[in-house]
Amino acid sequence: MPGIKVDKGVTPLPFHPGEVVTEGLDGLRSRLVEYRELGAKFCKWRAVLDIGRVIPSYYCIRANAAALARYAALCQDETLVPIVEPEVLMDGDHDIDRCYEVTEKALKTLFQELYLARVKLEGIVLKPNMVVPGKKSPNQASVAEVAEKTLRVLKECVPAAVPGIAFLSGGQSDLDATARLDAMNRLDGGPWNITFSYSRALQAAPQKAWSGKAENVGAAQAAFAHRAAMNGLASIGKWSADLEKKAA
Repeated sequence: MPGIKVDKGVTPLPFHPGEVVTEGLDGLRSRLVEYRELGAKFCKWRAVLDIGRVIPSYYCIRANAAALARYAALCQDETLVPIVEPEVLMDGDHDIDRCYEVTEKALKTLFQELYLARVKLEGIVLKPNMVVPGKKSPNQASVAEVAEKTLRVLKECVPAAVPGIAFLSGGQSDLDATARLDAMNRLDGGPWNITFSYSRALQAAPQKAWSGKAENVGAAQAAFAHRAAMNGLASIGKWSADLEKKAA
């Protein structure tokens, strides 16, 4: 099913150092009409929130949430399914509790804005980050802790009307992204279908296998198929590390 990324990328938020807002709303309706006529069925808009000592500000969270909501409303008005992607970045040295705090604010603000924009929650796909510590944090978290805290924040913030949650990988390693998704699906995951919409966590292994050489295309395709299969099992709680060992 064809889809398209419709945002224009991020730009600095005036008077808010270190913060950005995603642009692309100007002229979006006419572009959506064009994309629909070309066969698109869904669209994606990504808004990013960085964590620092005093960021993200509420203004930044709200500005990005409002843009996501307006984008989603425009998509639904043009009979396209909006993938709504609020991403709390895992850059930095913050711990998992700080990520939880920011993710909670981002999701609660987002769903308030979606309500005000009259977006039908039954017709969206939410693409959030997992609750994880920053890459530079000295206190990394276990698979079980990431799964538990991610599900907790979703249950506190995401209405049951949302049909599906497709996680972004956000810079996690291949195995971490798979293991954490699997752990969530082994728990009481809530009313939504929980799956994946990974980029780097799917592409890193095949890119390494390919290395730009034509003779490695088959190996790269096999690596991609394997990662997709592992995440498919994780999306139903049936992945195990032994499956990775058998494929190695």
